[in-house]
Order: sequence, then C-alpha cells, then structure tokens
Amino acid sequence: MKLIKRDKTFEKHFKQRISPNKKLKNQFQERLFLFITGEFGYLLHDHALTGKLAGKRSFSVTGDIRVIYVELEDIIVFLDIGSHDQVYR
Repeated sequence: MKLIKRDKTFEKHFKQRISPNKKLKNQFQERLFLFITGEFGYLLHDHALTGKLAGKRSFSVTGDIRVIYVELEDIIVFLDIGSHDQVYR
C-alpha cells in the first residue's frame, strides 16, 4: 500500500467537519481501513472524478460525506473531506 498523506486543507476540514461528530469520526476510520486494505466495493463507492476535478478520485464515508484524493506514483494525498456540496464546489 502506498503512503497516505493529508493535505493541509483536508486536515482543516477534517477538524471542522468530522472531528466534532464522534459517529462521523468512527465512520471515517472504518472507511479508511477499507480503503487501505483495498476493498473498493459498494461501501466506498470509489470513483474517478470529471470536470474541474478530473485526475482526482473520491470515496464515500457516508451517503453524503466524501474524501477527495489524488493518487501519485508513490503516495496518495487526501485533498478534502466534507459533504457533497462542500467538496464538489
């Protein structure tokens, strides 16, 4: 598995949007485990993005909470996290 790095925007939005809610924080940890172990099935709904976010990917934490990331040669960078409206603006 590639090293996962968290962009400063991801860190800021994680603290604001996810950390205050214990349930969301736990759901993120569960989905992160699936992501790390390579289980890209129905729960993650991992997919490539198009338009202005072309070249990036997304996976679901909940029905509305998404993680936007980019996969580089040797690392994966988590770029943003939040609701559909927050990250696809």
